Amino acid sequence: MITIISGTNRQGSNTKKIAKQYSRFLKDRNVENKILALDEYNVYERNGIFETMENEFLKAADKFIFVVAEYNGSFPGVLKMMIDNTDVKKVWPNKKALLVGVSTGRAGNLRGLEHLTSSLMHLKIHVHPNRLPVSVVHTLLNEAEEIMDDATLKTMNEQVDEFLVF
Repeated sequence: MITIISGTNRQGSNTKKIAKQYSRFLKDRNVENKILALDEYNVYERNGIFETMENEFLKAADKFIFVVAEYNGSFPGVLKMMIDNTDVKKVWPNKKALLVGVSTGRAGNLRGLEHLTSSLMHLKIHVHPNRLPVSVVHTLLNEAEEIMDDATLKTMNEQVDEFLVF
């Protein structure tokens, strides 16, 4: 099972829209997946609700797709807080991750992807080398909140295909 982590707690974010797009790509390939949207959970303290979320979305996953917004040249603190509050020795080691950066700017959160890669590798997660920065994301979405740009869709689909055999 693959868990797609929408790595921001901002309501109505483009991050969540892109996470849903990746979920559709996986469903099209008959791959079981769930979206863990950090705008739907309080990850600031480890309690029973957090542990239920951890069991359902994190411990149960073999692989992760992190969709990560650019926050001040890095990744959102809420994502770091979620990671820090997990049982790191049981959740993360030897699992695999695919990273997608999301930004309304021109770099697609390249710096944030680098920062997150370092943190994930420290947790013994194998990070797929094809990390995709999605730049000017707000111009790529249609009214249905789906990517409409053919070149971006092609790149995203190729990335998913690579990750499935990773």
